[in-house]
Amino acid sequence: MEKIERGDILTLMDENNQEQEFEVLGTLSIDGTEYAAVGSVEETQKEPGEEIEIFFFKIDDEEQLTIIESGEEFDKVFVAFDESIEQ
Repeated sequence: MEKIERGDILTLMDENNQEQEFEVLGTLSIDGTEYAAVGSVEETQKEPGEEIEIFFFKIDDEEQLTIIESGEEFDKVFVAFDESIEQ
């Protein structure tokens, strides 16, 4: 699979096993591990300034998104993405 980059549209299965399209809002490398922030395409189409729900995933060696299972790791990723937006 090609490198996951900002602006890519990915089709993922939601918690109800329904396909849903997500847009990659950004990627970030932390301690040699790649992560992606994504939002549903429906939500990313909202007016600027409106809040959207963002999900964070780990990008594995095969450019597949995997769930971040550790609360500590999730917190580290959340803070890093938040800081990257503020810069």
